[in-house]
Order: sequence, then C-alpha cells, then structure tokens
Amino acid sequence: MLNSDLYQRIEEALKQIRPFLEADGGDVSLVDVTDDFVARVKLHGSCSTCNMSMMTMKAGVEETVKRAVKEIKAVEAVNLPVVV
Repeated sequence: MLNSDLYQRIEEALKQIRPFLEADGGDVSLVDVTDDFVARVKLHGSCSTCNMSMMTMKAGVEETVKRAVKEIKAVEAVNLPVVV
C-alpha cells in the first residue's frame, strides 16, 4: 500500500475540483492508487452519465490531480468506458 500522504494530497486536489462537479450534480471519490501511480477514481451523480464525462476526467480531474501530485502519471475513472 502506498503511503497515506499520497492519498491525502490526492484528496486535497479532488477538493479543488469538487465544487465544479457538484454545481452540475456530480462528484468524484478516490478509489485507490496503483503501484504504477495511476489514481483510480469513481464519478458520482450526473458525472457518471454525462456525455462530457471523459472531457471532465481528462481536462478537469486528471489535470488537477497531476498538477498537485507530481507522482501521479494518470487518473482513470473506474466507472467510465476506457477510450483507446
């Protein structure tokens, strides 16, 4: 298991983006962090069904987390389809 400081810093980053998600009826929660530093999150509410969810993930959530927590290589939503 990765250290709790890493999780805490990711949670702090998610707090920065959360008001924007909540304004549209959504939310995000941290599920885990993989050994190769991919943060896995779950989108809730309207964020899990919105047709803009992938853009929200990449341009909003992922960029916010990666900017705040330099160790994180990527952010994936566990409840969205993987785009290849």
